Amino acid sequence: MGIYDGKHVHGMHVVHDGPREAPPLVLIHGSGSSGSSWGPVVPALAGRYHVVRIDLPGHGRSAPAPTYDVPAQAAGVAAVLDELGLRPVVVAGHSSGGYIATALAEQRPDLVGSLALISSGPSPDALLAQPVLLRVLLGPPLGPLLWRVRSDAMLRRGVTAVCNRPVDVPDDLVADVRGIGCRTFRTVLRRNGAYIAERSVPARLTALDVPVLVIFGAADPRWDPASAHRYDTVPNARVEQLPGVGHFPMLEAPEATGELLLRFAATGR
Repeated sequence: MGIYDGKHVHGMHVVHDGPREAPPLVLIHGSGSSGSSWGPVVPALAGRYHVVRIDLPGHGRSAPAPTYDVPAQAAGVAAVLDELGLRPVVVAGHSSGGYIATALAEQRPDLVGSLALISSGPSPDALLAQPVLLRVLLGPPLGPLLWRVRSDAMLRRGVTAVCNRPVDVPDDLVADVRGIGCRTFRTVLRRNGAYIAERSVPARLTALDVPVLVIFGAADPRWDPASAHRYDTVPNARVEQLPGVGHFPMLEAPEATGELLLRFAATGR
């Protein structure tokens, strides 16, 4: 285990898996989640890559931040990678983690060799009606009050509400989600929306000269699954849809997701 395993770098909690001399593969989680959400696919990836999981500010074991703007979060990830001396890296982002990954490539093309986006909605108009539980937890006046008394069962339902297959939610993910503040989560969602409203993700990727893999669940209840094909217009991009899978391919189809990531990390396709 390296010096930064399970430690904080520039205020962000970082966990390493796999051989340190292997090519680096950075995993960025989505809103209201943590690096633990990648747990089911890590063993396969760590057999060939130096896997780096980062808890974004205000999530998991990372401290809150003054701002949750997507570019600012990407700059924080860049600072971590600079400190660790990792470049170029393959970066995979789940959901809004794909926006952080995209912003990182926009800011620091020297750091990012290729990008994988998993369940990352392309623009605000692709967002579907959200699960009732999430709407209740985020909306006034009951939301902030209920947020404080969430049970483990409720937290698990919050994750599975955006899945299309039965999944076992890892205990460490439940613990990490419990630590996320309601105000933080609401702010993060607003800032993510602002980022893709300013310019769609496919448009941003088109301006970058970087290989892209897009993985989408064909039964994603959070983003319109058909919107995955908006990424077809991006040069050097490949779009893969997983049948019967919802918003969490890493939990719902870890083997298929891991195989796609391994192939992409090795070939850029």
